[in-house]
Amino acid sequence: MLRRIATAAVLIPIVVALIWYGSELVVAAVAAVVAILALVELFALGERHGLRAFRKWTIACTVLVFYSQYSTGLIQTRHVSQQVSIVRNVTGGHLSVVDVFLIFLFGCVFIGIATRRGLQEVLPALAISAAGLNFIVVPFSFIVRVNEITDIGRYLVLFTLVLIWVGDMAAYFVGRSIGRFPMARVLSPKKTWEGSVANLIASLLVAFVFAKWLGLNLTMYLIIAAAANIAGQAGDLIESTYKRGAGVKDSGGILPGHGGMLDRIDSLILASPVVWAFYQWLTSAHF
Repeated sequence: MLRRIATAAVLIPIVVALIWYGSELVVAAVAAVVAILALVELFALGERHGLRAFRKWTIACTVLVFYSQYSTGLIQTRHVSQQVSIVRNVTGGHLSVVDVFLIFLFGCVFIGIATRRGLQEVLPALAISAAGLNFIVVPFSFIVRVNEITDIGRYLVLFTLVLIWVGDMAAYFVGRSIGRFPMARVLSPKKTWEGSVANLIASLLVAFVFAKWLGLNLTMYLIIAAAANIAGQAGDLIESTYKRGAGVKDSGGILPGHGGMLDRIDSLILASPVVWAFYQWLTSAHF
């Protein structure tokens, strides 16, 4: 616990300073590094089952995914009238996520052919590589899109981080003190329904504080917080599935007291696209 608190005490101010003062490009670059570290940990878990990924190629495509999200977020659309809109690409070059998927797909095909591996090796490599890109890289990359939302992006990123952090702490302490009913006995025996409910309530309190602080629509932020919290808890359980399948407690040891990078961002992986999607939906609906 002391190591966990010490690590958090060092990392949280650094992360907050990065979001608050860092440019959009710097945030995207750091997020890409975090995703690559988590991806490498997933590949290490996969190797315990004989799943040897196309590591270098998937990491290269991870960089492309984050560039894609960064460049997409900087495309400006100005509505001249109901029928006319002007779209301006301020990055000088745009690559969509669909483009990256096609590049990844054909790259995997050519690697499989060039290495002359047997089918029993190529298919597992394709599976773990695609899983890493789909279940870690692409969803987590939406933190970049959230950060680039005009005027409020950095606040939304901090909102997302804080609701996950506070929710996790509430779940930990409530679960340990009064938790009685297991939530997912097979996947994560220590998680309880009491802790899960505390996690959700804590996230809603964060939404209340942020809405009052920024003078924003309280109901809208409560909805976003609830959806992101549920997605985050699902991400936590999925990551527990990876570790339990590999027979390990932590995905790595890069963060003392917290385990690996994948352990640290498991909730953010699914919460990030939910925050982005719900914000877009609720604002377009003039909620």
